[in-house]
Amino acid sequence: MRIPILRNASAKTPSADRSDRNPDLRVGIPRILNQWSTPRFWTAFFEELGVKRRNVVYSSATSDAQQKQYSQGRGAVDCCYPVKCISGHYGELLTGLKKPVDVLFSPKVVSLRSFLGSHVVDCLGCPRVMAGPESARGGFVREGDSFAASGVRYVSPVVNMSEPMLLARQLTKALEPVFPGLSHDETLRAIEMGWREQDDFDAESREVAHEVLERCERESRPAILALGRPYHMDPGIGHEIENELQACGYPVIWGQHLPLDTQLLDRLFGKDIRDGSLASHFDISDVWKSSYSANTNELIWAARFGARHPAIAAAVRFSSYECGMDQPTYTPVQKILEARGTLFFSFQDLDATKPSGSVRIRTETISYYLERHSKRIMDRKRALLSGDAEKVRVLSESDE
Repeated sequence: MRIPILRNASAKTPSADRSDRNPDLRVGIPRILNQWSTPRFWTAFFEELGVKRRNVVYSSATSDAQQKQYSQGRGAVDCCYPVKCISGHYGELLTGLKKPVDVLFSPKVVSLRSFLGSHVVDCLGCPRVMAGPESARGGFVREGDSFAASGVRYVSPVVNMSEPMLLARQLTKALEPVFPGLSHDETLRAIEMGWREQDDFDAESREVAHEVLERCERESRPAILALGRPYHMDPGIGHEIENELQACGYPVIWGQHLPLDTQLLDRLFGKDIRDGSLASHFDISDVWKSSYSANTNELIWAARFGARHPAIAAAVRFSSYECGMDQPTYTPVQKILEARGTLFFSFQDLDATKPSGSVRIRTETISYYLERHSKRIMDRKRALLSGDAEKVRVLSESDE
């Protein structure tokens, strides 16, 4: 999905107003929260403003070593573990790089761009995640300004990523001290370049997912749908549970990368649209009225997709400790998936600990149930899509 901003924007045409800027400027971005769904945007955005691509630097993935080395005494007081982890990323960017950064850029994201945009009420970010950068900053200025001591300019604007014109005003104001003379039009061009690169990456990821699902269905090989927030892809947050599942021989598709091919979506949702049950392929209003949160909306939609696609025999839900945004969705997501016979498993209250023995036992349990039931689940889903009521009846009776 592309959002046109300036018709004359070009990926090969550099901005005209940056001749007097520092060509060696280094921008550090913490690999946190919604940065797991927008990194290509920010890399291309800063490159268009004149920063060399190799000088847009991200912190490493979350790890115990990172947290112990860089966040000691600076931790945020927060029940949300992914927010607590921000301090380690800040510390790494400030003191853990061989070549220091000049700017630490950590936006407070109010709203996100989403492919569900016009089909839901709003696309807001999580309030706790939104405030996370400010909470983490407090630990680095409590006993003296650590940013200033490291010679790093801290830039943390409030951004509405779903509203391009507002986003351009917010970023121009925040970054003008970094890029002297930065104009509104120049920021718009950089935003266009950012979304263009992010779109290309997302399209490629969705195409790969499409190919995997097609192959799985053709070979009657079950796939697993991973349902979580973008930051659950972080090995230190999601504990690489999806890798454990793939080691058992099952392809894992993240909900954020599900294909949006019109022909496929019509196969999955067309009948419901024609009989008036759904307004569009992306309608979730019948199962989720309070569709204000971008990540929650997409998680609900991914569950609906997974419930219908024949290759997805099981879904695994990831949620962090005491996540207030996730708690109201546990039952709806489970009901959506199980309504069509998809196996549902969950790893809730994920935090700093990784009980490897427990994870292994649970992944082995998931593998066991897939070995026993995946063929019947996939056959039943095919029958539901084809309208073969008799076959659905027979397969449903075998469940009992």
